[in-house]
This record gives sequence, C-alpha cells and structure tokens, in this order.
Amino acid sequence: MNEHLLTMLKESASAVNVDLDVRTLELFCVYYRELVTWNEKMNLVSIRTPQEIIIKHFVDSLTPLPYIACPAGRLLDIGSGGGFPGIPLNIAMPALSVSLLEASRKKSSFLKHVIRRLPLPQARVIHMRAESAMADNTYRHYFDTVISRAAFKLPQLLMMSRFFLSPNGLLIAMKGPHGEEDEQDARRDSDVHRIACHDIPLPFKGGHRKIMLFQIDI
Repeated sequence: MNEHLLTMLKESASAVNVDLDVRTLELFCVYYRELVTWNEKMNLVSIRTPQEIIIKHFVDSLTPLPYIACPAGRLLDIGSGGGFPGIPLNIAMPALSVSLLEASRKKSSFLKHVIRRLPLPQARVIHMRAESAMADNTYRHYFDTVISRAAFKLPQLLMMSRFFLSPNGLLIAMKGPHGEEDEQDARRDSDVHRIACHDIPLPFKGGHRKIMLFQIDI
C-alpha cells in the first residue's frame, strides 16, 4: 500500500469517526497485501481497484466501530468472507475478542493465515455454517455483539442472533442504503427492539452504509 492509499485510509477512517494510529495503519498495509495476493487465487472480494478496497472494504468495515458497546467484549462476525468487517474492527480495536464465522474452507484458510500474519491474538476462525454453530451450545448466548455485513436478510440474522447473543447483547446489521426494506418482518416480533439506525456516507463517493442496531429479549 503506497503513501497515497495510506493517507486515503487514515483520512477516510477519520471521516467515519475512527482514528487510526501508525501501528494500526501498518497492520492494514499487511492485510491489504495479503488480500490482494490471495484474491488472485480465490474470489475474496469482487472489487479489485486499490481505492475501492480501501473505501468499500476497509473503511466500510470500520463504520460500526463507534457503536460497539463492549470494546473488550466478544464479537461474532457471521459470514465473514474475506474478513469483513471482523478483521478491520479487530485491527482498530485490539482488545475485542473476535470470532469469524465462515462456511467456506478456502476463505477460512485465508482468515486463519491473516490472523497469524498480522497477528491478531484475540481473533479466531469458526469454520462452519451458522446452522451448525447453532447446534453447539458452546456458542449459545456467548457473544456481546453479533455483526454481519449484508450477508443475510434481516429476519434470518435476527433469528441467528437470538441464539448467539448474550442477554442485553447488541446486533449490528450492516445494510445498503435501502436496508430498512427487509425490516418489516422483524417489526412483527415483540422481542426485537431497534435501538438506532445510522446512515453513513462513505468518502470518495463510496456510497452509503446503513448501520442498524437491535437488541433482542433473551
């Protein structure tokens, strides 16, 4: 990652209320190199230009950071893929214990490699489908925060969060600009409470990210 991209990352993160220090930027450089290298062998990200990786993956993944209520708590990233948003969140918030739930064997291998390469001692990969993880009581009501970046429809995500979230835990649903459209079914459930919804413009015309925060009666 060259100086121009580093400056873009730092300034763009600041625009979404996240301050990145020198050490954190160095870790993002390592992540960027590994992502680009592995992306040549497997489809980790569909966006391949350097600017779009910075804005639409790195900075986008940082948008929920100000809303994480437990900076040293346990966070589950469901459907992590190439590590988004879990790895950027852990880079910026190293005390956070991050679990990356990913069904793909190849993507899980990449995630394990990146965790070792950075390193991120508080991160781990759970290589299984969400349905399989829900069959293991180890993870029942275990996480303070559950997050997913547009990997599931909201009703499905809420259903999974009922299992994974601890009492008073927080679900952070990262949606596109029209993310509220699939919220109608969720509003029928009396145990679901939407706490807030934040519409965040991404810098450099990167579009908009909608951050939806929910609590579920456990």
